[in-house]
Amino acid sequence: MGRAFLIVIDSVGIGGAPDADQFFNGDLPDTGANTVGHIAETVGLDAPTLQGLGLGAAVQLANGIDQTGPVPTGAWGAATEVSPGKDTPSGHWELAGVPVPWDWTVFPDQNPAFPDDLTAQICAAAGTTGILGNKHSSGTKIIAEEGAAHLKTGWPICYTSADSVLQIAAHEETFGLQPLLKLCEDMAPILHAMKVGRVIARPFVGEPGNFTRTANRKDYAIAPPSPTICDYVQQAGHPVHAVGKIGDIFSMRGIDDLRKGRDAELMDHIHGLADEAEDGAFVFANLVEFDSEFGHRRDPQGYAGHLEWFDRALAKLLPKLRADDLLIVTADHGNDPTWPGTDHTRERVPVLVHGIGAKPLGQLAFADVAASIATHLNVPYQGEGTSFI
Repeated sequence: MGRAFLIVIDSVGIGGAPDADQFFNGDLPDTGANTVGHIAETVGLDAPTLQGLGLGAAVQLANGIDQTGPVPTGAWGAATEVSPGKDTPSGHWELAGVPVPWDWTVFPDQNPAFPDDLTAQICAAAGTTGILGNKHSSGTKIIAEEGAAHLKTGWPICYTSADSVLQIAAHEETFGLQPLLKLCEDMAPILHAMKVGRVIARPFVGEPGNFTRTANRKDYAIAPPSPTICDYVQQAGHPVHAVGKIGDIFSMRGIDDLRKGRDAELMDHIHGLADEAEDGAFVFANLVEFDSEFGHRRDPQGYAGHLEWFDRALAKLLPKLRADDLLIVTADHGNDPTWPGTDHTRERVPVLVHGIGAKPLGQLAFADVAASIATHLNVPYQGEGTSFI
């Protein structure tokens, strides 16, 4: 029996979402956002492995353009999301066969952003008389703005975005990593009851003028409302290996093994699992630095460089796969680094497949990914989606 590898390159959208006009960065709708297309147009993109699997053809399909250029050697399509969000949990859950059945709660773009009763609950849990931030912001910006006050007062820095999220930043050494994690863990049930998707711990170190976020981020995500592909594979007796944020996104449900780190370390984990994972295994990975380091910071040059790094790592992974393995490379949403604002962008995503031959897959649903993995691993599946295998 073969194995299945699903790699989500976080935020690598390809434009063309039919409902992009309903999603915004500030007052600007996401209509016309295209993460990969605009990177290629503005700074160039040299990604022969991804192009060979069909990335360029998927970009053209997503935006209604006739295909041109070299014929892909992999199977390729463009997937459209139906969940009412452009966030990490929505995209990953739907790729795993569970579209989000509710509207997420988002906090208004005003100062203060959080209701007084929620602020009081944060203060009670943190043991402080106040919080800092209390607005929409990027993480690096608000840490630079409020870090000195945080060191002086001990108050946690709390902020949000257009996503359904509460992020809490604190200094690892003065506030402490474990107190920060405990604060987020205590707040998570309160936020989840409000249908806020995630509470994220954002530890940092350094001094005023030189603060740096650490790799000890932890997401406390609301659990999926029904079984995902991880549950179905595990229930069928196959091992499920999670790489990156997958354990946080799925609340460790349906997961046997978790491997974390930064993107380079995560690719090493994937390479290792290609060498050692047993027959029937499902490897579910998320690479996040495309989004956190380059998309939100609106850095197309850095984004292009990271895509090219991934392309080289992917080229080294393909020869390690067995003849009966399935590899799917996709994304969870967009984050066009050329777009105004700092938030995600509503886009279609590429579905690039190695292991089923070279063919166009056409327009797909996110959930088709989960259905196809179930077909490949021959496990009973009752989630959403239609297999393209």
